[in-house]
Amino acid sequence: MRCTQCEGTDLEPGFIEDNGEGSQGYGRWIQGALERGPFGGARRLGKRRWIIDAFRCTRCSHLELSVRPKD
Repeated sequence: MRCTQCEGTDLEPGFIEDNGEGSQGYGRWIQGALERGPFGGARRLGKRRWIIDAFRCTRCSHLELSVRPKD
């Protein structure tokens, strides 16, 4: 894997934290445009979700994000 910003090859793994109400502690990417529910929260029911993997370039600190299907 290479950094798309500086072409560095030393990328450190990590994750995007989500500490909101009802959170599982990690960020997720949800397919489709954001739709708000009746109380203002995002509608997620029935939408596919992916865990976000994050990699930080140790050379320039740029973050590379990718997703993997949730098990």
